[in-house]
Amino acid sequence: MIMKVLIPLFLLTFLYTVFAQDHKENLFGPYDKVQQIVEECLMCHEEAGDEVLQSNHWNWLSSNIADSNQIFNDEEKHIPVNNFCIAVSGNSTPCTTCHLPFSRKDESFDFNVAENIDCLVCHEQTGTYTQLKFEATQSDSAINLLAIAQSVGKPTDKNCGFCHFRGVGGVMMQSGAMDKSLFEPAEETDFHLGGLGFGCSDCHETDKHNISPKTESGQSPVACENCHDSAPHEKELLNKHYTAVACQTCHIPTYSRTEASIVERDWSKAGQDLAAVMNEFGESNYYKALGELVWSKNIKPEYYWNNSTSDYYELGEKIEKNKLLDLNRPSGKISDANSKISPFKVVKFKQPYDPVNKYLIIPKLYGDDGYQKTYDWVSSSQEGMNLLNLEFSGTVDFIETKMYWPINHMVMSSDNALKCTSCHGKGGEGLLQWKELGYPDDPMKKGGRVKNKLVKE
Repeated sequence: MIMKVLIPLFLLTFLYTVFAQDHKENLFGPYDKVQQIVEECLMCHEEAGDEVLQSNHWNWLSSNIADSNQIFNDEEKHIPVNNFCIAVSGNSTPCTTCHLPFSRKDESFDFNVAENIDCLVCHEQTGTYTQLKFEATQSDSAINLLAIAQSVGKPTDKNCGFCHFRGVGGVMMQSGAMDKSLFEPAEETDFHLGGLGFGCSDCHETDKHNISPKTESGQSPVACENCHDSAPHEKELLNKHYTAVACQTCHIPTYSRTEASIVERDWSKAGQDLAAVMNEFGESNYYKALGELVWSKNIKPEYYWNNSTSDYYELGEKIEKNKLLDLNRPSGKISDANSKISPFKVVKFKQPYDPVNKYLIIPKLYGDDGYQKTYDWVSSSQEGMNLLNLEFSGTVDFIETKMYWPINHMVMSSDNALKCTSCHGKGGEGLLQWKELGYPDDPMKKGGRVKNKLVKE
């Protein structure tokens, strides 16, 4: 395997330790509120406030859907409609336990004021900061704000992981195929983090508080090619796969290898007083507030053409009741030279639908008048649709939906990657469905998409 030269990680750690500012000399407190700390942060880091207000981690509420109904997919963009919390509108309490604003009790919160940024989310190093910032009942006095403020430093994997490593297990699935095993990863869990000792920031570089900012063409700057050549294998036959197959396809053969993942949920069965049944993974198959859940482990991904864009369902878009609804289907195609066969985590849910208006319902889930308090789909749907100024017929039905999460993390070494017979050969595993991907047959027999003139110039 050919890899470009990297600065040794221990050297980076040493340099940072030597030159990092000791904030015990600058922050003295006492502090009653997080905002007092933020104000002092901005006194020295004057440019940081404006930078964060323009960053991808701050602007998570804005829609990025272009006229073509395509947006670039990644694990940080706000998805207008999803199937795990349905939508942010009216349901911000769980969403905002991770995001940067530290206090927002109502809609009067101003997202354009730098003092409303929570610097501690990414920079505190005590591990005691609860980050339940949007809960109106939270008391800042319950934690040692002075010690937390004085601990601040360069973000570590633990800071990133508080949000991103909680995605695959539990009820939230915003982070694709990352889970809490990445806090202390073994080599077989993630070769880069556990085997080579990499950190998140080694790949996800930051420019003016914007983490992994998109290029002008919309592509992510994080790519295997940043470290590896386009011909990293000793066998030329494997290198020929590069133009049509993403590195992740072979090097992430399964996901949820350590922690179980939710792969299906039925919202229509929520609201019942049923006894929770623990499955073989030690997880509950039912929650009154969430419905019936299906968990799995060591899951094989599904494979689709990916060009980093997706076709998203939009609020109010008409749908057919008896047809499975794709909420964010990858829009890559075999005819697109920029598309590659890539692995996806796919989840299937049954969620609220208005059979009269023929579009998805965005119920209010949280709050005193939200579903998880009232267990009334009609009233909570009316509340949620009022927030969006969308008509609600008063009738609630349920429809099956599907979401696709690109898998880019928890890479395995070449020894544990897929084998040729995983995809090719009559007696192989048949992981790739060639005809569904647009090929006339197995490329080993009929040739690739270029030979078959399937790629448009």
